[in-house]
Amino acid sequence: MRVLIVKLSSIGDIVHTLPAAAAIRRAVPDANIYWVAERRSSEVLRNNRLLDGLIEVDTKALRRGNAVLGKTLESAFRQFQELRAPELDLSIDFQGLFKSASIARLSGAGRRFGFTKDNLREPECRFLYTDRVEVEPVQNVVTKNLELAEKAVSAVLGERLSFDRTTVEFPITTDVSHREEAEKVAEQAGGLFAILNPGGGWVTKLWRAEDYGALADLIYEQTGLVPVVTAGPGENELIERVSSAARSARLIPARLSLKGFHELARLAAVYVGGDTGPTHLAVAAGCPVVGIFGPTEWWRNGSVNPEDVCVGREDIECRINCHRRTCNRWICMDISPAEVLEAVQARLRTAKRAAGEKAAI
Repeated sequence: MRVLIVKLSSIGDIVHTLPAAAAIRRAVPDANIYWVAERRSSEVLRNNRLLDGLIEVDTKALRRGNAVLGKTLESAFRQFQELRAPELDLSIDFQGLFKSASIARLSGAGRRFGFTKDNLREPECRFLYTDRVEVEPVQNVVTKNLELAEKAVSAVLGERLSFDRTTVEFPITTDVSHREEAEKVAEQAGGLFAILNPGGGWVTKLWRAEDYGALADLIYEQTGLVPVVTAGPGENELIERVSSAARSARLIPARLSLKGFHELARLAAVYVGGDTGPTHLAVAAGCPVVGIFGPTEWWRNGSVNPEDVCVGREDIECRINCHRRTCNRWICMDISPAEVLEAVQARLRTAKRAAGEKAAI
């Protein structure tokens, strides 16, 4: 069986789809699995042991006019040609956009699977699928993707498969250089540290940098953990604002590669961040997570680990199905550092209890 996964971006969305790829590999060990992703988001997939091929495209070109669009499609087509001897048996579009469905159609896959209308961000794209799969809409996106993959592969094989939802695997391949990045920061922190990640894509998802600074002080004072503040490309000013707001001289700013961050999360006692790529990478790494969520839903985008904790405003109705990238009210992120500290302490207790139970086995 030759399977094409279409999940273009973002980093967090790609992480959310990794368990579906892992489940396909477990169910059909001899399958050839390929993935199409945007070049700017594909780093997390490179050298992945699950994949037989990674196709990197620049879908921004879809918004730049016909000349560039033609070159993009031509480049993608050439890469697909390398996969089509024999042809792909199926493609699964986890993105649910017209551009992702178009790429699935371009691949030449014999059967093209996607969600039904109610689960698509751009419902018109469903007409590019040969098969539309109905899944339960109110569930975590990870399990939603697992359900789509399960039904698609079952349909092609002609037998009913059951993908395990209890053991969710996030396969990310790193190397020595990434581990060395992480170990250098961990050593600087003395081995016991908490990651604070103030960045994010939408401004409405961001908890204030000054609150992260205050939280850094509280974590150090109340738990003894050294706060490590991480930042991505273009977020230097943000990390400086956090550092300036914190009184503790023990705060450590850290700028790592994507996979270096993933390795750092493996070593951390706890992670705090909003609905953004690093949070999902921390979940994938098995780090205890405290998520600060505003305009998006924890039940959908948050951790699949029931021990992880969400902090959010449950006393305001405007949070429900919000998803606003701008807001003239924006009170959903009015959360005190003290409240987040309580969540951190609670998550540390459950992590300690789980570690004790594991050691006793």
